[in-house]
Amino acid sequence: MIEFTIDGVPVEADEGATILPVALENGFEIPHLCYHDEVKPYGACRLCLVEVERGGRRRLTASCTYPVLEGIKVFTNTEKVQRARRMIIELLLARCPDREALQELASQMGVEKPRFELGQEECILCGLCERVCSEVVGANAISFFSRGYKREMGPPFRDPQACIACGACVYVCPVDCIKMEETEEERTIVRWERTLPMRKCTVCGRSFAPWYQLEVIKERAKLPKDFLNVCPDCRA
Repeated sequence: MIEFTIDGVPVEADEGATILPVALENGFEIPHLCYHDEVKPYGACRLCLVEVERGGRRRLTASCTYPVLEGIKVFTNTEKVQRARRMIIELLLARCPDREALQELASQMGVEKPRFELGQEECILCGLCERVCSEVVGANAISFFSRGYKREMGPPFRDPQACIACGACVYVCPVDCIKMEETEEERTIVRWERTLPMRKCTVCGRSFAPWYQLEVIKERAKLPKDFLNVCPDCRA
């Protein structure tokens, strides 16, 4: 176990852990958008900045990617940290002024209105949807493309054929910019313009998942041919 302090409070963590999840588990509040415990940390949004003192020197760093080290001192709410976070949320809000999650965080940090020119984007480019799609789902259907101010997140070459419409990206998006629409006949991931027909349970007749998604799962898991013809409720 690694021993260190957070805001003067002694804590312990497993070797290999990073500061953010340890801090959250111990009741320390650190704002974050791009972190999820099911995928590797990426440090994109930078809202989880903290000050770390090591060897007598302090530095600002993203707590989601910084490993816990013996004897370090972590400070989560210094004036320097607060100033940096306010600047970050101001920039994010200027890019995506209509995202409710950003508005709430800005309000909590005392940022009323960005000083910068307002954009009309919805995506904050945190990359969380891409990491879930590749690391958890294994579909690799979306990724970053282009550079600089033209950078976007979406299907490679704008071709969504690899998307299985599982909805994982919809679930994890921290600013709710990826929408899903569903009827008895089909499911659409609106942002990627991907629509797939739904499979109906052979027992109850209820639609429960996209046909293509179930076929991919069946092939990867080497399930019996008719295993996924029945919905989870009827299978139970």
